[in-house]
Amino acid sequence: MNNKAKFDRYAEMLRSWSGRMNLVAPSTLDNLETRHFADCAQLARVLPADVRVIDLGSGAGFPGVVLAILGWSVVCTESIGKKVLFLNAVKDELKLDNLTIYHGRIENYIPTLPHGNKTVFTARAFAPLVKILDYVGKTGCRLFLLKGREIQNEIDVAKRKYKFDYELLPSETGDGFIIIIKNCRKFHVK
Repeated sequence: MNNKAKFDRYAEMLRSWSGRMNLVAPSTLDNLETRHFADCAQLARVLPADVRVIDLGSGAGFPGVVLAILGWSVVCTESIGKKVLFLNAVKDELKLDNLTIYHGRIENYIPTLPHGNKTVFTARAFAPLVKILDYVGKTGCRLFLLKGREIQNEIDVAKRKYKFDYELLPSETGDGFIIIIKNCRKFHVK
């Protein structure tokens, strides 16, 4: 199955399963390719090819499943059981051997991560930036996040608690941004 066929089947599964659970906003079901797939796929232009991606709070698989279809080794983390069932069904149906589904909370997964710089984190519609840094900031890993137009407010809040370098790139599919974060460390209060 080529990538186009995988995305077509993924779209079919999203439409089918969305009748049973809240995977995506119903208003976006007719525009999955642009609203969700293309939005997530734009990470491919900034992600290094040789990294392992940990997708935080994957939900319906954004951006984790999209990146797995595009060839990255991905771990989708999800704490909600019915969404894990969906992700496992997608993995099996699309034969994504490069996709792992972790059923649990990210704070329980972090201690199992191997050390090194070959791991990055992604997220889309997961949590405010400061909360994401609370979860993963101490790992030293880079973050590649899809964020909305209010990202500057999130950066300002996070900068009160963390020091980090970042690059902000405008989205090619909407009015949001890709934020790339590295060198993150928490301020120490004496």
